Amino acid sequence: MNDAIKPIVMPKWGLAMQEGMVAKWLVEEGAPIKSGDEILDIETSKIANVYESPVAGPLRRRLVGEGETVPVGALLGVVAESSVSDAELDAFVARFQEEFAAHAAEAGASAPEPETIEAGRWRFRYLALGEGEGSPIVFLHGFGGDLNNWQFNQEALAEDRPTYAIDLPGHGGSSKELGPGHVHVGALAGAVLDFLDAKEIAKAHLVGHSLGGAIALDLALNHAERVASATLICSAGLGPEINMAFIDGFMQAKRRKQLQPVLEMLVADPETVSREMIEDVLKFKRLDGVETALNRIIEDSFAGGRQALELTSRLGELRVPVQVIWGRQDRIIPATHARGLRASVPVRLFEDAGHMVHMEKAAEVNDLIGRFVAA
Repeated sequence: MNDAIKPIVMPKWGLAMQEGMVAKWLVEEGAPIKSGDEILDIETSKIANVYESPVAGPLRRRLVGEGETVPVGALLGVVAESSVSDAELDAFVARFQEEFAAHAAEAGASAPEPETIEAGRWRFRYLALGEGEGSPIVFLHGFGGDLNNWQFNQEALAEDRPTYAIDLPGHGGSSKELGPGHVHVGALAGAVLDFLDAKEIAKAHLVGHSLGGAIALDLALNHAERVASATLICSAGLGPEINMAFIDGFMQAKRRKQLQPVLEMLVADPETVSREMIEDVLKFKRLDGVETALNRIIEDSFAGGRQALELTSRLGELRVPVQVIWGRQDRIIPATHARGLRASVPVRLFEDAGHMVHMEKAAEVNDLIGRFVAA
């Protein structure tokens, strides 16, 4: 390949992503772009997102039109200085397309798939990615989510260490039968400990979103010997308020038109919620045992329309590093819960993001997590 020509390809935002649609080009042919510039709106089966350029230089060709859907890795455009001739560009594109076609089938067949494991009295579905030295990262999703909520994050953070995205009990492909007793944050934290034991993970970096953030913080406070660090994203457990209109709407919605405005509360830009994302949530809600499991979690974690567990007063007991990340436009758990935390807990707020900030601002959030874990 000609090193003077730099390809821009359809990104792979998580292992579940096989293709993406170019919703809109944000730069014209011939325009200079810098690394990190927003150049495309891309829609996947889960969410729409902005694609930031991985390269710098003039955008010489746009090879996929708006509204077209192409596989992950397909050539979207090429960047090259004016000294590169059109004939050289033509040759580069032809060779890229030929090699891409030859390797696409093999690459798709080798993609890792979620696995299951028995841990304590639970069956966990999880996705393992990466290998290397050091403590692994374990991702904990929020209420009503699953391991696919980390599709924009896990692969990027698995380059130098093992990572595990798990379905919490009552969610995804994990156990729906929650057994006797209360299903509060502490009980779910105990289930995560069972998973760590089953995978023989002595200590993990925890990344928790919403309810998963409260679980990560509970583990950091009560089982510090098992936690290397904790990243709390739009976390529960840091204040009493929670938007019960979202929780109730999520539980009551039976059709796409009912669920769409509920899921739009999760993001700053409602247009990022795709039809496929809505259908996936509806399919999950129809699984046997889901409604009962989620209602039990609501009863024990959000009784009376407020969070049952608030851990802010215990932050002085922390013996492991903790950071907090929030979308300022969060309509589920207010970003004001990030105010007034101890100086030892760094806080990063993102302006144009809501409750799903780790998907809306994936590159920036991944960078924060990566540097925090490495430190």
